[in-house]
Amino acid sequence: MALQKIADFYPNYQEEIFAGDDIKGFDVYAGDSDEKVGTVYDALVDDTGRFRYLVIDTGIWIFGKKVLLPIGSARFDYGAHRVYATGLRNKAQAEQLPAYNELEAIDYDREEQVRGVYRNQGTAAARTATPASYDRSSYSYDMDRPLYETNEQQHQNLKLYEERLIANKHRAKTGEVAVGKRVETETARASVPIEKERVVIDRVTPVEAGQVVSVGDADFQSGEVARMEVYEETADIHKEAFVREEVNVTKEVVRSTVEGEETLRREELDVKTDGTAVVDNKKNKKI
Repeated sequence: MALQKIADFYPNYQEEIFAGDDIKGFDVYAGDSDEKVGTVYDALVDDTGRFRYLVIDTGIWIFGKKVLLPIGSARFDYGAHRVYATGLRNKAQAEQLPAYNELEAIDYDREEQVRGVYRNQGTAAARTATPASYDRSSYSYDMDRPLYETNEQQHQNLKLYEERLIANKHRAKTGEVAVGKRVETETARASVPIEKERVVIDRVTPVEAGQVVSVGDADFQSGEVARMEVYEETADIHKEAFVREEVNVTKEVVRSTVEGEETLRREELDVKTDGTAVVDNKKNKKI
């Protein structure tokens, strides 16, 4: 897991974690002795927010070298602003630890060097995983619980955390629809029947043709003798615009449910008693 400084993960860590205290600057003492070995320079958490290390500035003890102290190897005394490095026994052990450089990322190999020093100190922390039982891809901090676990006895103000599955949704533009018009052309044909009138002159020979007509019956004249109007129809083919259809553009919301699944972790207190000690383990809710 990637490690990061406590202030980067918890910007308000003093109030959220330590009830108003700031552990940076706490004096650090070797084991349970009064031998001061330095001060707390910083604290490192993993990408879930769990405490993993204190960064100890050894000052003049080892010429300003900064080293990592697993959180399970530290005991806090908030009243005295002290940290007792129960896993850091002497100067020789501190000299074996790799130097911490805040400009360099702490990778798996560097953590293994740190764990190796604390495992070999002959204490309870040594009863942890052995390098032969895991590799880079299978290692878990739970394999070294004595180095990384926290408890109420040694870390009174440290809070216990649990992971919760938070479901949020974000609105993002996925595209847009533009509705326009285009003009298409086609050739249309129409036909309309028309009528034309014509004058038909039918000349026939009457029955009395050839018979003599008396002078009084003969009516010789010149000029117009008949008039008849003639009509015809012409085709009137033209185009007109009509409303064909109406288009309404709207949006509708389609709802669906997206399900997700994650493995959640939760920290629990491990309270150990010796002899006939009575522990009143109460859980109080803040108002």
